[in-house]
Amino acid sequence: MTRDLTIAEVRLTPILVADAPLLNTQGVHQPYTPRLIVEIVTADGITGVGETYGDTKYLEPARALAERLTGRSVMDVNGLFGIDLAVDASRVEGRTDAGGLRGVQSAGKLRLSVLSAFEVACLDAQGRALGLPVHALLGGKVRDAVEYSAYLFYKWAAHPAGVPAEPDEWGAALDPAGVVEQARRLRQRHGFGSFKLKGGVFPPDEEIAAVRALAEAFPGHPLRLDPNGAWSVATSLKVAKELGDVLEYLEDPTLGTPAMAEVSAATDVPLATNMCVTTFGEIKEAFTRDAVQVVLSDHHYWGGLRNTQRLAAVCAAFGVGVSMHSNTHLGISLAAMTQVAATVPGLHHACDSHYPWQPEDVLTERAVFVDGRVAVSDAPGLGVELDRDELARLHRRWAEDDGWLRDRDDAAAMRTAEPHWRTPVMPRW
Repeated sequence: MTRDLTIAEVRLTPILVADAPLLNTQGVHQPYTPRLIVEIVTADGITGVGETYGDTKYLEPARALAERLTGRSVMDVNGLFGIDLAVDASRVEGRTDAGGLRGVQSAGKLRLSVLSAFEVACLDAQGRALGLPVHALLGGKVRDAVEYSAYLFYKWAAHPAGVPAEPDEWGAALDPAGVVEQARRLRQRHGFGSFKLKGGVFPPDEEIAAVRALAEAFPGHPLRLDPNGAWSVATSLKVAKELGDVLEYLEDPTLGTPAMAEVSAATDVPLATNMCVTTFGEIKEAFTRDAVQVVLSDHHYWGGLRNTQRLAAVCAAFGVGVSMHSNTHLGISLAAMTQVAATVPGLHHACDSHYPWQPEDVLTERAVFVDGRVAVSDAPGLGVELDRDELARLHRRWAEDDGWLRDRDDAAAMRTAEPHWRTPVMPRW
């Protein structure tokens, strides 16, 4: 039987999903975060799904791209990247990314973040049509399960009074004891064997104490600390010296490749990044200056799963480690991360994932972590199915929003509790 894999329809569904009051150096997560669900439907009725950021600056180019895909083959993934996708550069160029905390924004990065969801949806549709998992389309898996790390956050017990939000079961984590208790719960529920703390929230000595407490509570387990560039070079070196015996790596302690190179030259603690190496054009300077030893890929802003593989190959050529960064994603993105991670030979560090923090999803079945790992699905495509009732419910929430929540802004969310809060000038310490 010959299938007609012409794209007959593209559906875009912006949604708002519940988010916990997680703290970072720019502020606090809003009670709901925007995501965009992409569905690509072939003439034969096969539907492939993808997921990416849902802020309005992503929706505009996504809609323009969707309009141009009808009539094209779902197999022509390369053709996606040849489409001239206009982006309003005035809205992004030179600004710090407030949502993914991934460095300076650009029109090119935003364009790739949109394309990534369409690429994943095309690969999902291809796999369904051919009866193959996505990892087979990417060359085949080299592991049957992908390891993830527990993602720890300083957090409030709840969003500020008067702010509509979903109930939060986790409670506060504002000191070392709270961080350790959070880690214990995540380990008990999901079996995680490594732990990453989102730092840059409190003065460095307090965060050093939290990591020390984790090292005592979980001896021998890999630990990471990520202040999202909140520290000076001097502070970064101080923290590296204090924690060098327990850290697997220190992630983006300071902003920019020159500063990271300066830190790297003065410490043996490996440095990781998802902020100064976020495009292929940024690789040369960072690698030749030995500014980073681990790159955290994110298929959303690298442009999809195939570019993630290309990045991993470049990292291997330079002897740089590779793992995966996480944004506030749902199960579609976790499935995509797992499929591509299964194909990367040199994945020696557990991947990040926000997924345990997301109480809502658009899938009929939530992904399950067993011993901190997600099994690699061999089902056709991504191996996931949309829950259309839940998708519709979360879209209604987006449609009924007055506009405040349609663009993630952690500083604005912080001002609901601290009216005079402003995005901190970096370095904070």
